[in-house]
Amino acid sequence: MISKNLNINEIGDILAENNYISDETIATIVFLAIELKKPILIEGPPGTGKTQLSKSIAKAFEKDFFRIQCYEGITFEQIVGEWNYQKQLLSLEMSKLNKNEDNVFKEDFFIKRPLLSAFMNNKSSVILIDEIDKADEEVESFLLQALGEKQITVNDLGTFELMNDLLVIMTSNSQRQLLDETKDRCLYLYIDYPSFQREVEIVRSHIPTASEKLVKSVVKAVQQIRNLNVTKNPSIRASVDWVKSLIVFNKEELDKDSFEKTLSIAIKNEDDRQKVLENIKLK
Repeated sequence: MISKNLNINEIGDILAENNYISDETIATIVFLAIELKKPILIEGPPGTGKTQLSKSIAKAFEKDFFRIQCYEGITFEQIVGEWNYQKQLLSLEMSKLNKNEDNVFKEDFFIKRPLLSAFMNNKSSVILIDEIDKADEEVESFLLQALGEKQITVNDLGTFELMNDLLVIMTSNSQRQLLDETKDRCLYLYIDYPSFQREVEIVRSHIPTASEKLVKSVVKAVQQIRNLNVTKNPSIRASVDWVKSLIVFNKEELDKDSFEKTLSIAIKNEDDRQKVLENIKLK
């Protein structure tokens, strides 16, 4: 059960206190995930705060945080762990010199990676499996089995049971379709770019000293850019960085001159830059 019997509104408040401005849908899914002990699968465009949500949940509920950053070709060893072959060979050489036998297939010779570390942690934990869509289906199936059975088996070492109340959060940018079994097991959450007011609140949470006028002028421009269907939409982080940059120049709002001079903070492609300058006119 959620500590202190927090309700959904209080979930939103505690996330806000830990650097994440949620909405009712996000707060509801977090509430249910903790209450029902179910994984969360988060999809949505890059730069919408999927990763930050998992970090804020860990901080808000005083859980240890572990992360698996998936990529094409990631292996079992890079997720669970691998034998320290150099240490094993050195130990065997020492055993020969001392004329005794040493078992090199024990935990002292095994390097734990994030999944096994999260399983064996004594404290309640969060594990983020980031961009799971970049891993292949074999890895996804392994993760699904390990999380479902709440145990991991390592050849020559043994089986490790889940030792804590582990909250699993997976993110996907939809690079490939995930297995139906993965979707069925998880609570689903789609995080899109935020509304104007929510993005203003997010930016101000990162830069409390920024004036509302400045923040609103930047967020308005960023949201206009996103509506142009540019190659790479500016992230929420870009909004934050843009406001910080304008503060450096002592600007009270984003005007025509500062817009043109600092546009590269939000735009990372020359074709996109030209498109934005042609379609968005500031006074």
